[in-house]
Amino acid sequence: MSKKVLVLVEGQTEERFIKRVLNPYLASKDIFFIPTIIKTKKEIRGPDHKGGISSYNQVRRDLLPLFGDSSAHIITTMIDYYGLPSDFPGYNRRPTGSCFDRVRFLEDQFRININQPKFLPYLQLHEFEALIFASEEIIPRVFVDASTELTRVADINNNFSSPEEINDGPTTAPSKRLKSIFPSYQKTLHSQLILSRSNLDSLRSKCNHFNSWLNTIEN
Repeated sequence: MSKKVLVLVEGQTEERFIKRVLNPYLASKDIFFIPTIIKTKKEIRGPDHKGGISSYNQVRRDLLPLFGDSSAHIITTMIDYYGLPSDFPGYNRRPTGSCFDRVRFLEDQFRININQPKFLPYLQLHEFEALIFASEEIIPRVFVDASTELTRVADINNNFSSPEEINDGPTTAPSKRLKSIFPSYQKTLHSQLILSRSNLDSLRSKCNHFNSWLNTIEN
């Protein structure tokens, strides 16, 4: 029997990653993600503007209606840990220790706040772009003739135990580092070009938190 997974995502990049990369990868296991983008503001005319989070209420408002779908096996999220709003449950009580301890604590507080048995909260450490750093060997296929830039990517990866741990602040988070190295980097474009060529099993082996999320859904 197929497993239907509804996932609330932060923006178009995550939506496309799920549709174009994760779903084909998981189809053989009869697991199908259906993404919904968080709505951030209403336009007087035209469609809702989507992408980005400024308050926890935005997340909760768009997440709770998903539990009305009784055919869904799991309701989950794909939201960046970096840049979470300060009103997120448990945000001001995050423990000291590793980033993995902190993100698991916030996910637990998120789960308690939503209080739904089908809910599996997932926060991406530290940003979606960690998956780009985990795809270091694919980057030359997209950014050609960039040997100096690729050396900088390798140096960053070598300074951290895993791509998920790359984050030192507002100017050195993964997305900021990529933009600094590749000024032409566009998240919605280049992330898809890179990740569509990446090996998901390799990404999972390098990104433990990402892998744990998928393991839970698979099992």
